[in-house]
Amino acid sequence: MNPLRATAVKIGSIPWMPTYLPQIVKCDSALQKLTGHRVGLLDIATLPNITMEVVGRSSGVVRTTRLLAVPDGDDWVIAGSYFGGPKMPQWVFNVRAADTVEISRHRRSWTAVPTELDGPDREQAWQLLRAVWPNFDLYEQRTDRRIPVFRLRPAEHT
Repeated sequence: MNPLRATAVKIGSIPWMPTYLPQIVKCDSALQKLTGHRVGLLDIATLPNITMEVVGRSSGVVRTTRLLAVPDGDDWVIAGSYFGGPKMPQWVFNVRAADTVEISRHRRSWTAVPTELDGPDREQAWQLLRAVWPNFDLYEQRTDRRIPVFRLRPAEHT
């Protein structure tokens, strides 16, 4: 495993990490802004990621979130883990309410259709996620909530 990724995995496994997630998100946002949205913490850790835009279910305002995401063919798989914290990430509720989301990666953007996975489909996607980020198993142990997993399929493939 790449030393930067191994360090990120080690940091991500720290039990008190969920407490500092708001500060980590602010640091990541500042880094992205400073680099013209070319580099974030996930990039430094050599982790695959996407930027997702989704319309807020109540506000109607477009919300932007950078997420660890695992490619699966043309699709991307994401998980609402929030480091295993007790609260569901707000973006999960917005994605559940959306018919489509906008994804960007390496200056390329496209529309995707989100599907929340369950049963064998979720298990298969979970294995893809944990192969990239082993801490997902730890996050599952930290929380009482079921971590949602979504498949984002390009709209032109649906």
